[in-house]
Parts: sequence; C-alpha cells; structure tokens
Amino acid sequence: MLFWKKSRAKDPKIGLALGGGGAKGLAHILALQVFDQLGLRPHRIAGTSIGAIFGALYASGMSAREVEEGVRAVVISEGDSFRAAIEQRKPFKAIKLFDLNFGSRAIFKGDKFIEFLFEMIGVSDFSELQIPLRVVATDFWTAEKVVISEGDLMQAVRASMALPGVFLPVEKDGRVLIDGGAVDPLPYDLLDDCDLLVAVDVMGLMNDPEGEPPNLFRAISGTFDIMQKSIIAGNIAARPPDIYIQPRITNVNILDFFKLETIYEQSRPAQEELRRRLEELLG
Repeated sequence: MLFWKKSRAKDPKIGLALGGGGAKGLAHILALQVFDQLGLRPHRIAGTSIGAIFGALYASGMSAREVEEGVRAVVISEGDSFRAAIEQRKPFKAIKLFDLNFGSRAIFKGDKFIEFLFEMIGVSDFSELQIPLRVVATDFWTAEKVVISEGDLMQAVRASMALPGVFLPVEKDGRVLIDGGAVDPLPYDLLDDCDLLVAVDVMGLMNDPEGEPPNLFRAISGTFDIMQKSIIAGNIAARPPDIYIQPRITNVNILDFFKLETIYEQSRPAQEELRRRLEELLG
C-alpha cells in the first residue's frame, strides 16, 4: 500500500533514500539525473554506505552532471580490474584514492578517499549542506543503528562506508562505527517527515559463475550482501516506500568501479521506471 496521496500537499516534500552496494552504487547517479531532469529537489536525503557518499555529494549542491564528471575523472577504465591496477601500479587517478592499510583490521584506511570527497563537495559540516542529510552507520559493539545528521560530514560518511575488512572502522564519541548496511542498508525509514518516499536499492543480483564456490573476499562480502538483502526485504514487506527502484545489476562486485558503463547499461530500465513513477505521482 502506498503512503503517498496527491492531495496531501500541493508541493510535496520528497524524501530520497540511497542504499548501499559498493560499486553498484554508481547507479545512484542515474537516479540523481532524473531528479535534475524533472526539476525536482529532495526535501531530505538519507544514505547508507555508497548511498551516503552520493547523498553527501548531491546534498552539497552538486548537480548529477557534476557528480558524474567527478566520478568519471577517477574511475578505472572498463576492462581493467582493480586488483590488476594495484599489482601493475598503473598510473591512473583511481589508485590515489585507496590508501592500503598494512595492519590486520582492513585492506584500506579510507583517508585518501575521504580527502577526495572533501575536495569534490567543498563543505565539511552537515550545516553547510543545501539539502538536509541523514547518514547511517552501525555501532559495532552494541549493534545499534547510529544516525548522524550534524557535525563532521566526512567522518560520518567514512563511518557509513566502513565495510568490515575493507575500510577501517571509525571511532566517534566513544563508539566504534562500521558500515550502516549492517543495520539499515536502505534508510527510507528516516524520511517520515516527507510526503513522498523514494528508495533506490542498488544491491543488485548475486553472481553465480556456474555454481563455483566464492573466494575468501567474495564469501565475506557476499554474506554481507545477503544480510542486507534480507533486511531490505523485511522492511519492504512491513512498510514499502511510495517508489521503490531496484536496478537489476549483476556480475558487479563491491570494488568493481571500473564497470561504470556496465552498471549504467544495466540500470537504464530502472532509471526510466523512476522517471515514469515520479511523473505519474506528481504530474
């Protein structure tokens, strides 16, 4: 059942939730394009992990075109793999964004990536954003959802994207924070003050290379994906958003940022669905 009613508001407040999914989150750019093309501005944005990253970029006042240009300036070319790029020390820009961590807690520190985001966004505090933003992280020790909407923006985004084993956790206010996908991978529940809820789920489909067992990294990340899908499915069943968009992305792993064009191609139908649904409800 939809919670939206056209008679609820003459100028409805649109809440936009951007979910986690690693590199698959590049599909969020297409959703932001629809908002720009229709001349719509979200009243509030809520994001988890990669959704928090794109939420922060868009909330800062950047257009979808500017976000895409920034991403294209650093992503690895199609056909190159992230692992090969590191091993061969290829001199393209994306490598600068990933600072290898030689400890035992994670592959990357995440500092350089956050520095890059800060340069793109140009703001450092939630109060400087043009659109209110809520970012989701997880308290590792208590398993509680932590919603951050004020203070240090980059610290919040880094906490939200701190996928265990990939990026180092963030220590904030006496808490150890990890990826928000552990508790709320698609946080449209944080948009109750809006009239129309739009949720973009970029978890995609599981890869099945002829039933072969996954390697260690894929097994861990895939298990996290399964957990997130289960959480989203339960939330959708209990209370669906007004518009639920789910690009059918497949054969893309969490660090496959070099597959930008593939992700775009697979997500075009979902982009058109979002456009159609918004025009139907707001037309």
